[in-house]
Amino acid sequence: MTYRNHAEPKNRLGFTLVELLVVIAIIGVLVGLLLPAVQAAREAARRMSCSNNFKQIGLGVHNYHSAYNKLPGYRTGTNDGQTWPPGFTQNSNIFNLSPLVGILPFIEQQALWEQVSNPNIQNSDGSTRAVNDPWPPMGPTVDGNDQYIPWVTEAQTYRCPSDPGIGAPAYGRTNYAACLGDSYGNPNGEFVWWNTSDRLDDQGWVVNGRAGDRGMFFARRQTAFRDCLDGLANTIMYGEITTDLGDNDKRTRAAIHQISGASALEHNPLSCRGGLDPLRPQFWGPLATFTTWAGQVRLRRGAQWASAFDIMGGFHTVLPPNSEICTDAGAGDWGGVMTARANYTASSRHQGGVHVLMGDGAVKFVSDSVEAGDSSAGNVTPTANNSGRESPYGLWGALGSRASKEIPDMSNF
Repeated sequence: MTYRNHAEPKNRLGFTLVELLVVIAIIGVLVGLLLPAVQAAREAARRMSCSNNFKQIGLGVHNYHSAYNKLPGYRTGTNDGQTWPPGFTQNSNIFNLSPLVGILPFIEQQALWEQVSNPNIQNSDGSTRAVNDPWPPMGPTVDGNDQYIPWVTEAQTYRCPSDPGIGAPAYGRTNYAACLGDSYGNPNGEFVWWNTSDRLDDQGWVVNGRAGDRGMFFARRQTAFRDCLDGLANTIMYGEITTDLGDNDKRTRAAIHQISGASALEHNPLSCRGGLDPLRPQFWGPLATFTTWAGQVRLRRGAQWASAFDIMGGFHTVLPPNSEICTDAGAGDWGGVMTARANYTASSRHQGGVHVLMGDGAVKFVSDSVEAGDSSAGNVTPTANNSGRESPYGLWGALGSRASKEIPDMSNF
């Protein structure tokens, strides 16, 4: 017979403290390894959603063209012919609507389009205007009219899910801008945006405008697919832009050029680079200067989807994607005012590049390192006087021009 020693310890059924700490450490390591993968998966989903938005815009543009045999206009709309100073009126939009307005009924935004095209008397705060004083058809000026419901309504099709921008000072943001090509204005073809006529009777302006503005869109004229002689598959129609977060990001706030001379930016696309913060080159430093203007809203990238000021809804294929944006405008740094120059490239919150919408409706992703030629100082930017030249901005510039008879090497795209 055997006897059990009651002093002998019983078998333990739990974990020791060391074992528990080891398990916690292993779980922590696994979470650390999996979290970047989860974040990458979320960004991949947002990037796909952004691409789908672009496809919807592409279908809208093509359906618009099928209906009217032309593309939606850039800087078109209505003008009362009397407003002065320009930019702030309840009576018309002063020829400053973006192409995104015209395609509203073709992207399942019929309700918003009805509010734009038909006079209404309701304000964004719920109040009612006088019965005999409704908003005009096609709306008032986009700038400074936060009471007009359509201009402050944000269409989700016009927003990239990766862009966190929301609220004041912007309203009705957009992440998609029209391609204005590899040139940014010319003295002979530039228009005065508050002019009381549409300038179509000025044949000199029409000729120089067609020559100097080489993108799929340009001000006051509605182009068509037949104007795209380089081929729709070889020409960018729309591109991504980031919206401003108020942090002096070089991609969302335009600095004034750092080199003297009225045409400094025209001759040197890098002329604002001296204003970047050397320790944080993604942002402007203390040496950068900015033009001020009443309201300030129009001075930030992508702040108003309905506005056709270049900083709101246009981009140039001069500097590579996600480069700094720059202007030499003296009356407000949005570009397109009198003889002002502005160089606004594409940008996005995606890692490494931007989405672009080609003329045939295809959506492609362009790397920040796309071949973009030589942007160093020199008289290189195409204008009405040398419009037939090959784009000096490489593949990126060639894809932005609609009729320069260039055949891009898509293997580098």
